[in-house]
Amino acid sequence: MQNPRLASRYAKSLIDLVQEKNQLEEVHNDMLFLQQVMKSNRDVVNLLKSPIIKADKKQKILAAILGSRVSGTTTAFVNLLVNKGRESNLPEIATEFSRQYDVLKNISKVKITTAVPLDEATLEVIRQKVAAGSDQQIRLETAVNADLIGGFVLEASDNLYDASVLRDLKDIKQQFNKNIYVSQIR
Repeated sequence: MQNPRLASRYAKSLIDLVQEKNQLEEVHNDMLFLQQVMKSNRDVVNLLKSPIIKADKKQKILAAILGSRVSGTTTAFVNLLVNKGRESNLPEIATEFSRQYDVLKNISKVKITTAVPLDEATLEVIRQKVAAGSDQQIRLETAVNADLIGGFVLEASDNLYDASVLRDLKDIKQQFNKNIYVSQIR
């Protein structure tokens, strides 16, 4: 169940706490690790959402999964969520924590999707072009989608730049479907 207000409040509280303790970077890495665990293993998410499994059993399983890979603050936070019955919101809270961290550190997330993988030199040029005229740091995510045929799709902030061959072909198809030239022939 999505609950953005709850996730935002828990993430903000955790950020405030770890800033006081000077553990922001450490807990941010823990949240990234939690996100990766939950994306790669659906069973963990199902465990968190299960009303059948008791809280103490969930804590033991999470302790085994997380072990010494996360800080004591993160472990205490996860245990707090389990004790309060909010463990099902952990994936959303971890994502919101990362989003608020990016805002705090002035980091902008940019996603580029291409038909073929890009080399590091090209990625660096793209990073510099996107960062030009801005004081923000850029976190560049890449994705490959062969359906694009060529070109790229760039998602930056609330903007989408589609310079793909697939988009061009769809535009041409749409022009032919409108058939605007037939009226001029007659």
